[in-house]
Amino acid sequence: MLIDSHAHLTDRKLMSELRAVLDRAAEAELEAIVTVGADPADSRAVARLVAEAPRRQAEAGAAWPAVYGAVGVHPHDAKVVTDDVLAELAQLAQGERIVAIGECGLDFYRDLSPRDRQEIAFVQQIHLAREVGLPLIVHSRDAHDRTIEVLERECGGGQRGVMHCFSGDRAFAKRVLDLGMHIGIAGPVTYPNSDRLREVVREVPLDRLVVETDCPYLAPQRFRGKRNEPAYVMYVAEAVAEARSLSFDELSRTCTENTRELFGLPG
Repeated sequence: MLIDSHAHLTDRKLMSELRAVLDRAAEAELEAIVTVGADPADSRAVARLVAEAPRRQAEAGAAWPAVYGAVGVHPHDAKVVTDDVLAELAQLAQGERIVAIGECGLDFYRDLSPRDRQEIAFVQQIHLAREVGLPLIVHSRDAHDRTIEVLERECGGGQRGVMHCFSGDRAFAKRVLDLGMHIGIAGPVTYPNSDRLREVVREVPLDRLVVETDCPYLAPQRFRGKRNEPAYVMYVAEAVAEARSLSFDELSRTCTENTRELFGLPG
């Protein structure tokens, strides 16, 4: 059994056929999916979806994986974060199946929000995670140095969380681990040119690794260029297991336990 520790089920590409997506996730023997908010409206959609998931499953009579949620604002939309938005996120975070704050962080690749606004919103969501007692899901693209500087300044090792869709080097991974955070590995670990990422995967302590899809983005190599979905997390796990010379079962069992611990999910 696996857990997809980071998905975007509320993306229209997946919501348009959610039942089929969850059916395939069940066939792939996923135990759970953590679906993550990207902006205020999306976070509201996440909260609705996770609240409705048990009823939908009962009505469908299906053995779907459990669906949990995270609420937050991606750095692309940091410019919309206000006190009212933060108050709403805090309220949404009280939902029974909301297990994290995020994704939040810094993205200096697209710069869709000004960098100063990105950092302000990032810090505000770090503080929110601390206030509500939930782990943090962090996005960092072309901003690793500044991301870790903010985390070191604001957290100092006292905040549970995950550097999702990890794309840094060994030095960045060490600083993330020194903060007590987990490393999230996604589809790029399957790409032929991802030797640096596989090197990181080999060196990260096994109890700090989690696997994810970041679907509908970043499909693994065999589906590259197509829409990603939670069922494909098995291919991420296969690549991680191969990089570490472990059996698929051992790697899956450990990553599932890590994800349960990180997000406080039932066993």
